[in-house]
Amino acid sequence: MALIREPYGVVHTDPDPMKDTYGGSTGVVFVECMRIYSSERPRAKSVVIFSHPIGGGAFLPMVNSLARAGTHIIYCNPRYRGNDTALIMEKCVLDLGACVRDARQRFGYETVVFGGWSGGGSLSLFYQDQAEHPTITETPAGDPLNLVDAGLIPADGIMLLAAHISRAVTSTEWLDPSITDESRPFERLTELNLYDPANPNQPAYSDAFVERFRAAQLARNRRITAWVKETLAGLRRDPDGVQERPFIVYGTMADVRWLDPAQDPSDRPVGTCYLGDPKTVNDGPVGLARFTTLRSWLSQWSFDETRADGLGNASRISCPVLVVSNTADLACTPSHARRLFAAVEHHDKELHEIQGADHYYTVSRDKVHEAVSVVQGWLARKGLD
Repeated sequence: MALIREPYGVVHTDPDPMKDTYGGSTGVVFVECMRIYSSERPRAKSVVIFSHPIGGGAFLPMVNSLARAGTHIIYCNPRYRGNDTALIMEKCVLDLGACVRDARQRFGYETVVFGGWSGGGSLSLFYQDQAEHPTITETPAGDPLNLVDAGLIPADGIMLLAAHISRAVTSTEWLDPSITDESRPFERLTELNLYDPANPNQPAYSDAFVERFRAAQLARNRRITAWVKETLAGLRRDPDGVQERPFIVYGTMADVRWLDPAQDPSDRPVGTCYLGDPKTVNDGPVGLARFTTLRSWLSQWSFDETRADGLGNASRISCPVLVVSNTADLACTPSHARRLFAAVEHHDKELHEIQGADHYYTVSRDKVHEAVSVVQGWLARKGLD
């Protein structure tokens, strides 16, 4: 049995005059896609579309295993593939919408289900919310972007697979609250610095410390948001001047869960995160929101301003939902799955846990087959296969 991979592109237009991706013509967007299916099932009425704000998941173990098991897959890479520096979540919705429409028209798929993997979970929920109840006519920065008239086609079902609540919530839960002045990011408050041996608060952390820590993380996110708004307003006062500004966010991998197994208990190993040693990742070159722009911060990282609000979006959708949680996940801990499941207000929903499975199924490779069985069983029960 061979796995067939068909790369192709979807082209659509975007009137925004500000270029936020490298290369190509202004106003034209190229969405890179890959269709994947088994040679033993070359045709199907249904397709599972995976997408993620920065894409890059066409070779994930779950994607490959589902395709080998007979499910038709399309992996949709939004325009920001591999680089979320200037990413606007509302534009990711437009790109996903172009892919959905093309999948129905080009390949004749009658049923579309979203495979919301990791950060693709909140993107799927955001899309579905706007497809069912379109309201957005501008970005959080106030730039025109019309989802009301975009003609988004709702999916027939959503699978939230090893998914987190949203990029904004996740990044806030990982922000280092010991940074109290963004202009002096390496002058840190000892009693909130998880990686300072002099910190009197050590695992197992007290409830009082965790409460203070979480409040300080949210306060830091809001301080950055306030600065972003003020800076953007200042730039707009000079319409002939610079209209955007990139900046760096230090300290983006400090979470009590990584060091204290009593926080959000699961099967994950202590002292590590999905990118490795959290102390190293905290100020390393790779991290959520490490490099960003004013507009992008408001759209994808601001706790209060983002519209890609997984819990709020989930509460407003009507399609069937499957939530699959991996109990040894080092990125999306079990509480995220439970919160997403609880947020879906209708009763056509299921929650399954894959015991001992890691985020990507690269450590617990055998667990991917269990997850595929859960997914295909749900698709069949809902008539979505």
